[in-house]
Amino acid sequence: MSSRMPSSPLYRTLLRKLPHDLPGLVLVVLLALLLAVPLSSCNDNEPVRQVDLTKREPITFHQRQEELTYAYAPQYSHATSYQRHHLLVEYLAEATGLRMRQVFPDTFGEHMNMVDQGLIDISFSNPFIYIKMAERQGAWAFARVVEPEGRNFRGQIITRADNPRIKTLQDVRGERWLAVDPSSAGGYLYPLGHFIENGIHKEDFTEIAFAPGPGGKQEKVVLGVYSGKYGVGSIREGTLAIVANTIDVSQIRVLDVSRWYPGWVYAARKGLDPEIVRKIRDAMIALDISRPTHRPILENAGLTAIIPSQDADFDPVRRLAEMVGEELLR
Repeated sequence: MSSRMPSSPLYRTLLRKLPHDLPGLVLVVLLALLLAVPLSSCNDNEPVRQVDLTKREPITFHQRQEELTYAYAPQYSHATSYQRHHLLVEYLAEATGLRMRQVFPDTFGEHMNMVDQGLIDISFSNPFIYIKMAERQGAWAFARVVEPEGRNFRGQIITRADNPRIKTLQDVRGERWLAVDPSSAGGYLYPLGHFIENGIHKEDFTEIAFAPGPGGKQEKVVLGVYSGKYGVGSIREGTLAIVANTIDVSQIRVLDVSRWYPGWVYAARKGLDPEIVRKIRDAMIALDISRPTHRPILENAGLTAIIPSQDADFDPVRRLAEMVGEELLR
């Protein structure tokens, strides 16, 4: 290709048509603009390239791998949920070869709805949420966790350590009770069962309120009691250790604890390929806290192991819900 200054008839015609009385600066600008136009001409010596259209390269279609979603029911803030489980999600993706990402529903209700809509494939939830999802949406349990306290967990009933009105469990009558959520096991169902077993009923409280807003509901119950706004609160055991860096937990007294009930459960949404679930379950069960590479994954999540599970393991929670009159389809 040639880049020398063009001398075509069109160029000479344009120069002749420029008014001779234009100011010098304007004339220079116009000439510069004309020269900037890429009016290059092809060099006669440049070889012509032939394109053979009969030679074709086959293109292989690669199907996009399905991405699985993993959600931790929002008992704690999204930041805490991520911190506790991101290593586990990364491990599962690597161990199974599946693409996985953690999603963060804002409320317990949203978590259940997302499972129903297929937006959450693998649900990690308390057993009360699980039995609701199993009843309403066909979710099915495949694993459960072992925490430092064991395979089961319980609820705690808390008050301020210096509350002069509340010394024993029976003193909660006439108080405002702040619970985690209507679908919380350790933060509502288990303590409610404990109250009823001890002759204390819903109508004995001035108010039963639930922690407001998205996520972080366990922490909000502790803060509600700590501030003195509520006389009594209910949380799952282990929550006080989570908030120890936020408040002075010595100001919180555990008034009583519920019975032990089955711990948190892993469930698959209805319709998820059983082979995918098998891969995930096997990778979970393979985690061994004695192995240096596995220890941080489990400890981050507050676990010591993950074990196989099935739907019948959670029948004690169903019986409790029936006893206290909590509707599973609500």
